[in-house]
Amino acid sequence: MSDPAAPQPPRRRHLMDPNAPRPAPRPSSGMSMGQVQRWVMSVLAVTTIGHLSAGLVVAAIYLDTTRPGAQVGVDVIAGIIGVLGVAAGFLIHQKSPLRPWLLLGLIPALVGLFFIL
Repeated sequence: MSDPAAPQPPRRRHLMDPNAPRPAPRPSSGMSMGQVQRWVMSVLAVTTIGHLSAGLVVAAIYLDTTRPGAQVGVDVIAGIIGVLGVAAGFLIHQKSPLRPWLLLGLIPALVGLFFIL
């Protein structure tokens, strides 16, 4: 048998030690999981809808030039979709979507109008 006076080997760290419980988690100053998810969702929504708006602008530029009204119509639709994309970002954060920032959604449409007209 083993000598009772011999020192015991140190307890392995991956095992639970009732004499040394883990320290309580400290409240961090970072964002919570819900806040991070909300930011990721809003960034994904705004960039995806913004790309859709920009794609419509590119499509409007390459439309048949014999009907300029169609180009302007698709460009207006792109502007509406861009504004809705920015509004979606605010709604995901549960904020009022009626803000001056909505004008950012019109930027692709204004660039498209510059190239169309």
